[in-house]
Amino acid sequence: MLKLLGAKQVGSRDLEDVRRVLDADPVAACMIAARVEECGVDPRMIHGELWSRGGPLSSLCFAGANLVPLRGDPDDIRAFADRACRIPRMCSSVVGRAELALPLWEMLELDWGTAREVRPEQPLLAVSEPLACPSDPLVRQVRSDELEIYLPAAIAMFIEEVGVDPRANDGGRGYRHRVASLIAAGRAWAHIEDGQVVFKAEVGSMSARCGQIQGVWVNPEFRGQGFGVTGTAAVAESIMATGRIASLYVNSFNTIARSTYSRVGFRQVATFSTVLLD
Repeated sequence: MLKLLGAKQVGSRDLEDVRRVLDADPVAACMIAARVEECGVDPRMIHGELWSRGGPLSSLCFAGANLVPLRGDPDDIRAFADRACRIPRMCSSVVGRAELALPLWEMLELDWGTAREVRPEQPLLAVSEPLACPSDPLVRQVRSDELEIYLPAAIAMFIEEVGVDPRANDGGRGYRHRVASLIAAGRAWAHIEDGQVVFKAEVGSMSARCGQIQGVWVNPEFRGQGFGVTGTAAVAESIMATGRIASLYVNSFNTIARSTYSRVGFRQVATFSTVLLD
């Protein structure tokens, strides 16, 4: 089949091909697969568009709050960049497999300007076998009535990880809603003692085959005592108990976190890159 010159929005007739592409790369595609499995490809339901040039089996990109290239050759990546530059920018980051995300950003940078931060090497880790360490029995799902306890820890984690305050633009209403939604969905986990969070993490995306852990954080007062290892193990076990792969990605320069995840049993399966935009 001859490819079309430009990237076009995927329609409902392409749903099965989209699912095949996502299923072929279950760990790297977890964020998008979770949306498509629940809502199909309707942009209103998945809060973004899926683009392709010549059909999803050869090229695919998600454009929403994140711009996520999923499959394609250099010509496809250029088509995605061209389409992204012709419309108002929706995304706050470009993220995905490094071999796709970095070339896409190089093309976008000419129009979008300098990024706030480029994280070119983020090992994508996964585990599906019995873990290499014990888990913390006190790590559990956060209850809705614990939002006020959990939220300050989530904010502290966000500032440490991203470098900006999630309350900056709207006083924190949007981030508060996001955290409350994760708690309500049973995807926020924590070890809480005497009304304060010792360890926290969330399952940010959950597809049929993979659960992606995010926001791993240990209260500074308790660091160096192994809570990161046993806490992450507890969240990974909860994902694996459902028959899914547990995954996460980490900055290559974060040697402490990489050591923590290695002790749990995570192994690298790919490399991600993230470009953070203002």
